[in-house]
Amino acid sequence: MNVTVYDIKGKEKGDIELNDKVFGMKPNRSAIYYALKAELANSRQGTSVTKTRAEVRGSGTKLYRQKGTGRARAGSRRSPIRVGGGVAFGPRQRSYTVRLPKKIKRLSLRSLLSMKLKEETIKVVEDFTVESGKTKEFHSIAMNLVDDARRKNVLIVDGEKKESNSRAGKNIPWIKYHAADLLSSKDLYYATQLLLTEGAVKLLNEKYAP
Repeated sequence: MNVTVYDIKGKEKGDIELNDKVFGMKPNRSAIYYALKAELANSRQGTSVTKTRAEVRGSGTKLYRQKGTGRARAGSRRSPIRVGGGVAFGPRQRSYTVRLPKKIKRLSLRSLLSMKLKEETIKVVEDFTVESGKTKEFHSIAMNLVDDARRKNVLIVDGEKKESNSRAGKNIPWIKYHAADLLSSKDLYYATQLLLTEGAVKLLNEKYAP
């Protein structure tokens, strides 16, 4: 299928072909679910940790005699039921890493691209470079291209990451700038509008076609 290409001023420039196997397939919601689940799990650090009664500091001697005091049969002051004692069944340092099959990841990306095109949230723009690296210039280009109603979480995908573009867009809170070969299902799923450069379209057509 062919879609319109816009220049950086928001005017129609021509058209470009999108691969139907990448942008025109029936979305696989199971693949999207597993990809999102894996990416969210892999973003967890798993560094939360508490000390057990064996690790907390304190004497291990019995606090008072077993009988005759009228109180509970208390042992060590490191017991979890005492203030300053160890934690029972607390979090331990662990890895949340989930290994996702490559085919599922690619299927998820194709499904999301097809879904975004069907929802009419994809716009193809000409390749551009903000040579000055200034946020003001990058912002003016984005304002020409982004629909007002979808200016919440805009994802700009380029054929290859340009350092000047990345630096210029870093301070705009509603814009994310990525290279096409580093796309994630999470960024695609939550994007309210997707701006693809011509270079990004060519790479996606070739790389993600089954």
